[in-house]
Amino acid sequence: MLMSKLFGRTLREDPAGATSASHRLLVRSAMIQQLGTGIYSYLPIGWRALARIEAIIAEEMDRIGGQRIEMPVVHPADLWKQSRRWHDVGPEMVRFRDRMDHDMVLAMTHEEIVADLAAAHVSSYRDLPQLVYQIHTKFRDEPRSRAGLIRVREFAMKDAYSLHCDEDEMRALYQRVVDAYVRVFRRCGMETVVTESSTGMMGGSTAHEFMLLDPSGEDTILICPECRYTANQEVAISRRQSPGDADPEPLEEVSTPGTTTIEQVADLLGVGAESTAKAVFYEAGDELVFAVIRGDRDVNEAKLAGLLKSPVEPASPETLEKAGIVAGYASPVGVTGVRVVVDHSVADSRNLVGGANKAGFHLRNTNYPRDYQGLEADVGTAREGDGCPHCEGALREARGIELGNTFQLGYDYSKKRGALYLDPDGEPQPFFMCSYGIGVGRILGAAVERWHDKNGMILPPGIAPWDVHIVQLGANEEIEAAAAELVAGLTDRGLQVLHDERNVSAGVKFNDADLLGLPLRVTVSARNLRAEQIEIKPRAAEAAQMVGLDDAVASIADLCGELRGQHRPDRPIWDPVSELDGN
Repeated sequence: MLMSKLFGRTLREDPAGATSASHRLLVRSAMIQQLGTGIYSYLPIGWRALARIEAIIAEEMDRIGGQRIEMPVVHPADLWKQSRRWHDVGPEMVRFRDRMDHDMVLAMTHEEIVADLAAAHVSSYRDLPQLVYQIHTKFRDEPRSRAGLIRVREFAMKDAYSLHCDEDEMRALYQRVVDAYVRVFRRCGMETVVTESSTGMMGGSTAHEFMLLDPSGEDTILICPECRYTANQEVAISRRQSPGDADPEPLEEVSTPGTTTIEQVADLLGVGAESTAKAVFYEAGDELVFAVIRGDRDVNEAKLAGLLKSPVEPASPETLEKAGIVAGYASPVGVTGVRVVVDHSVADSRNLVGGANKAGFHLRNTNYPRDYQGLEADVGTAREGDGCPHCEGALREARGIELGNTFQLGYDYSKKRGALYLDPDGEPQPFFMCSYGIGVGRILGAAVERWHDKNGMILPPGIAPWDVHIVQLGANEEIEAAAAELVAGLTDRGLQVLHDERNVSAGVKFNDADLLGLPLRVTVSARNLRAEQIEIKPRAAEAAQMVGLDDAVASIADLCGELRGQHRPDRPIWDPVSELDGN
């Protein structure tokens, strides 16, 4: 490809409003251009990178027996109403009416559609398991699009769906998909951590995410360096603490005027925050929920929503006032008309300071379940330093960018659709379903977020739009002939080549080469040709090297092979703890 013919212009300045490195560099390199909030066009350079990612994904899905299909982006709402997600999913799902006044949905995902297809095309246990996938456009009206391609509203996703007789049959294929995902990300140049995660709007019993560790990530991950337990903070659990030998003391009402925060009451009474009980109120549908947690801990809203099987949001002052709750002095002791949820941190503690349900007063020595009852559960946020739930180790925190996810959905979608197969006894049974997703554009954004320097991107070889960037300095007949011969020789070896033959300064060409971040830069100049050499420089290397002109094609091809080999999918297992330790 001749660079002078490319559609799209590189930029010297960062685009306004771009706060993340990947957003800045992807726009400056003319890979993408923003059309609206969270909506981007892929220009030719970006499309080539996206196409390479999609090819890797398709190869790995085909390798494990996946069959590619394509499903509509616009759905009649009937199936979504049947599954209840029409009612349960919030405003991130775009609903509209067509010209015939039918309710319609702009696809966020396709579980309902696959269940509908299964009902029509899979009739016997002999047909199972099945794995189908597509790489297609999705739209989710995200409330906070950020970081360019990391969180968008319209995006390309590889979504896959499997059908099984039961949970036992499911496990083997589920693991094959997990292994395929690890290979996909490795071939794209990224090691990922497989974490336990929330099932969210997908439902089901079990979910996993594939996280790229990076300080810019919006997810917090808890990792145990001893046993390698790994979970998203949304669902991470920690080892419960023993309440010790302390006996419950009698309740004692104390005057605490003007102390409406944990910090204020702890200071006044001379205790630590860990010796207090914090009251946090939520609305779950029409229900007011009183979450009680130790004062030094935070409520995990994802865990609470999962426990209640309902979205939760902080209760408004008006709701609390209507319920007779005294803000800042609320207590589970004697409270009525609310649902009380007691975190393990409170159940495992003794003699906590809590509210007295009247302004200006608190209670010493509140104890669960002696003084109040409630639904006891883990609704706290695990954090660094907490004990691992599976061993004697201590949890450590890391930040991560989610690249993919997998869900064990169970029978819910097939039962609601009436998607059944006949078992060996001829009895109709619902399918056990799983779904699996990879954000295609997010892989590109995450790779740039992780691999860049002050001059531009450093793209992994597997996803770079071209393998080699030939920088031609000068335009006499000898230089043009040498560059053309290199392009032809490399193309014959199956390499993709970008040839910068523009009539601009060397500085502009080198700046653009660094910005685009292709794996290998090759410089052809009159001075080099006089020495019968060319200059080769891997993008990630500090220094260039000279090779003889006669050996140039072979040397470049060999070096490209070496660079690709650094990201081979079968290399030794990577340990995320080494990254936490800075190694």
